[in-house]
Amino acid sequence: MAKLYIVATPIGNLEDITLRALRILKEVDLIACEDTRVTKKLLDHYQITKPTISYHQHSKVEKIDFLVYKIKEGKSIALVSDAGTPGISDPGGLLVKAAALSDIEIEVIPGPSALVSAVSISGLALDKFIFYGFLPHKKGREKIIKEIIEGKMPVVFYESVHRIQKTLMQLYEFGLGREIVVCRELTKVFETVYRGSIKEVIKQLDEEQTRGEFVVIIDGK
Repeated sequence: MAKLYIVATPIGNLEDITLRALRILKEVDLIACEDTRVTKKLLDHYQITKPTISYHQHSKVEKIDFLVYKIKEGKSIALVSDAGTPGISDPGGLLVKAAALSDIEIEVIPGPSALVSAVSISGLALDKFIFYGFLPHKKGREKIIKEIIEGKMPVVFYESVHRIQKTLMQLYEFGLGREIVVCRELTKVFETVYRGSIKEVIKQLDEEQTRGEFVVIIDGK
């Protein structure tokens, strides 16, 4: 029976993919990708030849309808993001919901996640935490940063290379007094973990060339 497979892919190191994920990618009829060019590198590395179709945050409702139609027609589809597990801070959840409402069987192929990787390497007590995904660029940004600082729970969020220094400076200016861990380029060549007070982490980042994607973890009170 045709299914929608949610397939986790490497967040950097191409060796971080499960045998099951490789098997599913070889077996499905179609692979829905956040960026077909990024997924092609993974498929080429493992000599997988399958048709791909783009599905990302700017895709229209018609694209979701098309993918649902193809599955109901008898085609199995694998959903992948550029890196990590689909549905976590990406639009994969919309397709999953549409498939569920259409009584399509959905199967998850677990694997890499920047969120889980960062939490596991943080060294902080994170039995419970709040995950904010990516902070808003403008509207509501300061409100959320104040909410993070005033809250008691540990917090995890993603940040891009273009805003990491601005975000850390805002946390500092609003008086963050808790330990912070910043993970950069997890599983890649330049993987780095910065730990300490907000002032110490800002200094460490200033002394290096800032690049890559970041996961920021703030300890609880």
